[in-house]
Amino acid sequence: MRPSKMFCYQCQETAKNTGCTIIGVCGKKDNVANLQDLLVYTVKGLAVVRENLGYSNDKTDRYIVDALFTTITNVNFDDKDIIEKIKEGLALREEAASKSTCPGCGGDLPDCATWTADSDDEIIKKANSLEVSVLATENEDVRSLRELLTYGVKGIAAYLHHAMVLGYDNKDIHKFIRKALVATTDDSLSADELTALVLECGKYAVDTMALLDKANTETYGHPEITEVDIGVRNNPGILISGHDLKDLEQLLEQTKGTGVDVYTHSEMLPAHYYPAFKKYDHFVGNYGGSWWRQKEEFEAFNGPIVMTTNCLVPPAESYKDRIYTTGVVGFPGLKRIPEDENGNKDFSEVIEQAKKCAPPKQLETGKIVGGFAHNQVLALADKVVEAVKSGAIRKFVVMAGCDGRHPSREYYTEFAKKLPNDTVILTAGCAKYRYNKLGLGDIGGIPRVLDAGQCNDCYSLAVIALKLKEVFELDDINDLPIAFNVAWYEQKAVAVLLALLYLGVKDIVLGPTLPAFLSPNVAKVLVEKFGISGITTVDEDIERLINK
Repeated sequence: MRPSKMFCYQCQETAKNTGCTIIGVCGKKDNVANLQDLLVYTVKGLAVVRENLGYSNDKTDRYIVDALFTTITNVNFDDKDIIEKIKEGLALREEAASKSTCPGCGGDLPDCATWTADSDDEIIKKANSLEVSVLATENEDVRSLRELLTYGVKGIAAYLHHAMVLGYDNKDIHKFIRKALVATTDDSLSADELTALVLECGKYAVDTMALLDKANTETYGHPEITEVDIGVRNNPGILISGHDLKDLEQLLEQTKGTGVDVYTHSEMLPAHYYPAFKKYDHFVGNYGGSWWRQKEEFEAFNGPIVMTTNCLVPPAESYKDRIYTTGVVGFPGLKRIPEDENGNKDFSEVIEQAKKCAPPKQLETGKIVGGFAHNQVLALADKVVEAVKSGAIRKFVVMAGCDGRHPSREYYTEFAKKLPNDTVILTAGCAKYRYNKLGLGDIGGIPRVLDAGQCNDCYSLAVIALKLKEVFELDDINDLPIAFNVAWYEQKAVAVLLALLYLGVKDIVLGPTLPAFLSPNVAKVLVEKFGISGITTVDEDIERLINK
């Protein structure tokens, strides 16, 4: 049995920055945490069978991606969902083994590739066993590298899922995902070999974000500089949260002419920047702020809410009957909008409920500006370069990543407020809600907060940096007037961090705490090789990042 009811340290808010052992800070219960561990264990077993027995099937690749996404922080809290996903994985594994083109060549397969269960009770018993726990790997450094690789792959899977929804895929990314998962089961690999795989994971994180960027921009157009209303109108509304742009598109199509307005929430805000969505006059603005404020904001919204991806907070009973989930998102008692074989979803029940609801309560008024993805910023390249050369812009500060509920994240608001007036913030992800409504002004018409979009749009920031490196004829990206003060929360942020390391970015400040899953020795390697460090005080960090 496990040494504690559960053990999870995959997110930044993990208890005492060591690990959740009774209940997740995110709200997941111990049985759900253990079942998620077993789902990852099952996925690893399926990857082992695919790689060792020579069987190829697109269905298994899609399953691996969706199953990994299911286990990301704040995605699925429903034990029944996860049990069914485990059963699906076992069935796919047996199918792969039975149809292998190379019977018997797999050798001695690990337990994750051979275990079976004939009932839900047996699955639950297996989930509570030590061998499927993170702590099953005794060596602290090997465990740390395995988990760093696993979390990076989870982030890749999430971004790949979104690209695949839009019909874009890349077999090489799937191949790496399987390779990485198999590596986490191989006791013969050294720490150096695992470290090399972690850095290779960064390469595929870049490839995946590039693929998703292509999927989004070829489907919906390149983001444009856009003012987004943060007030409300006097119509009933539907609030859509998460990251899935196809869900938003279908919802907007189905709400045309119904008298129901559609608002974005949290990471869905950047949808307003895409040209394809500007034609909907009932797509009226963004409501509220970051994901962790859901309980107050969802209560005040009055109408139904559609959760398309991660960042679900366990809902209060008072509005639980107004939340709908799609895709891999799940929570006991919430209604799910299913998908047909063609990827279509019927939001009619949501729309009918919205019509019976009061309009949203107004939380704030005004507008916020975004849409500074790579295509738009590069169109302004001459203006940006001139501002740098003239000294009007001394430095860009990448403050991308995730937000969270811990009071220590006030650091990022204070950091933004205290930045000198000749600096510009480059942001993507929900971290922006810590400073995108501060009214920091502009430099010669260039806003001091340039929002590129969702967390996956950190790719845009990398493209911008590489282009500036070319324009300034520099050999090293680290010679640019760009500093990195990045906030992280969950596993997609791990993939983004590994992507930045792969691109050669050094001296990243990462906070508000360094990951609990980094052992002292692994953390030392990251510090010595890449200059990664934690936050200190606002004044000290401004001094070392801006004034050095």
